[in-house]
Amino acid sequence: MAAAARVAARAQAGGPGAAAPAGAWRHGTSLFGGLKYPADFRHFDYVNPAAPKGGTVRQGAFGTFDNFNPAVAGVKGDLAAGIDFAFDTLTTAALDEVSSEYGLIGEAVRYPADFSRASFRLRAEARWHDGKPITPDDVIFSFTAFKKNNPQIAAYYRRVVRAEQTGEREVTFTFDAPGVRELPQIIGQLTVLPKHWWEGRDAAGKPRDVAHTSLEPPLGSGPYRIAAFEADRNVVYRRVPDYWAKDLPVVVGTSNFDELRYEYFRDATVEFEAFKAGDLDWRTENSSLDWATGYGFPAVLEKRVVREEFPVRNMGTMQAFAFNIRREKFRDPRLRRAFNFALNFEDLNRVLFYGQYHRIASYFDGTELASSGLPQGQELQLLEPLRAQVPPEVFTKAYWNPVGGGDEAERANLLEATRLFAEAGFVVRDLKLVDAKTGEPFAVEFLIGEPALERVILYYRQALERLGMTVAVRAVDAVQYVNRLRDWDFDIVVTNWIQSLSPGNEQRDYWGSRAADEAGSRNIVGIKNPAVDALIERIVFAGSREELVAATRALDRVLLWNHYVVPQWDAGAEWTARWDRFAHPAPMPKYALSAFPVIWWASLP
Repeated sequence: MAAAARVAARAQAGGPGAAAPAGAWRHGTSLFGGLKYPADFRHFDYVNPAAPKGGTVRQGAFGTFDNFNPAVAGVKGDLAAGIDFAFDTLTTAALDEVSSEYGLIGEAVRYPADFSRASFRLRAEARWHDGKPITPDDVIFSFTAFKKNNPQIAAYYRRVVRAEQTGEREVTFTFDAPGVRELPQIIGQLTVLPKHWWEGRDAAGKPRDVAHTSLEPPLGSGPYRIAAFEADRNVVYRRVPDYWAKDLPVVVGTSNFDELRYEYFRDATVEFEAFKAGDLDWRTENSSLDWATGYGFPAVLEKRVVREEFPVRNMGTMQAFAFNIRREKFRDPRLRRAFNFALNFEDLNRVLFYGQYHRIASYFDGTELASSGLPQGQELQLLEPLRAQVPPEVFTKAYWNPVGGGDEAERANLLEATRLFAEAGFVVRDLKLVDAKTGEPFAVEFLIGEPALERVILYYRQALERLGMTVAVRAVDAVQYVNRLRDWDFDIVVTNWIQSLSPGNEQRDYWGSRAADEAGSRNIVGIKNPAVDALIERIVFAGSREELVAATRALDRVLLWNHYVVPQWDAGAEWTARWDRFAHPAPMPKYALSAFPVIWWASLP
């Protein structure tokens, strides 16, 4: 039975995850299973509905900014931190459910059993900050603006082929094929922009253009608006007291601070010193060195600064050294596997990271979607037709990363790396790793856009040079880095892929053959693999949670055993530090990390 037919059959039969009958409106969507919150719920369980309003939060931001226009984010300029607080979306997620969305601008959604389209009914009370209503024209304008001007979002919306007004307050999105149950949720996440503002003129009389960056504070509809800014230095958001959605169940207990301030820094050390001096209130720590050794200052010892770790349960991740397999020298998976044997993670973790990380062994690390053991049941059934197209280890071995840690283990791993290089056609001559046929030395360049990565790569380089290769580390500024990635002009980069708990359409952009040649796609490696493409389609068209999990685990195995990357490491938690003048709900929502500052409030003036 075709995927679309399976979905339709389940929906028509009713039961968990069934779509509402055609023409029926619903207050939210869930990919699989029912919604936790009924239509008449008053607020999410994890918020404090009586949280006091007031106070200021000062946070640090790294780098610079020159843009307030989200439609070109990641394509042109650097978007200001916090700008999302100025805009609303059609729907908003519940932070204590795996995959559900509830109405925000769109009070209700409906779609047929085959998921071939989705309609959103806009709230009559939804307003821009200038008091004008949010209309279907705004939604259609926003969809068009994002799809036309942002390649990454265009890829995310690729299957949405048309947006049209179908009622006084109704917008309908038509999809290119039935059967993809996540599409109503994907389009529900659309950030809505004001058409009348973008098609107007600025204070100088110049026409605005949504296709370009802008430092004019935009008209929004969200809980905050820009109150002040200095380009490249800071931006201040002030709570909108008459925010149109403040009493909606999906908003109650959130956006409790009167003011959000973001101070920009170009040096991480200076930013940390600003936090220690009390000039910043909150810090998310990204340095294992600082987390292990940097918090011995008096305010921590006196408990005026609180350190708290929030477990990561809302996403999986693959952070890795990623090869550009568009380049001939990286085409052989045995060579790529050799790079993994050269990485002594255990020593690296001890020397540089103070033992705070674990090794990543899945593209969906930390979730139920990660493969383990040997494929069984439905997962095995999905892989069986692809047996001739995937590495044999997919069926015979559980994936594993080489384990180092001592001199003996390191020597054994380097010997195995040498053997794998030889199988791939590269041998050591005169202490240099060369192409066995041409004698050309094997050289590799690590391209980095973050200076903090350099110490890690220099540690790794020692082992690679012992194997005889020539290793360069090229640090470039952010603009050069982005441009070289867009042109696929690199050997190896450090990157990551963040995975939701319900993967779907985005997997095409991550690993699909079509995305391999699309500038700006997340298929950084350049994967063109028919087995990968086939498993992505099984994920996209999964008709149940069980089928989705099985297909995702199968994809995970195929990606891992092709050795497209050298997996790195993860802490499994968000490291945070704050001055002790804030409070959060207890317990915290399961799938939200710290959720700061959205559901927090000021406990001291």
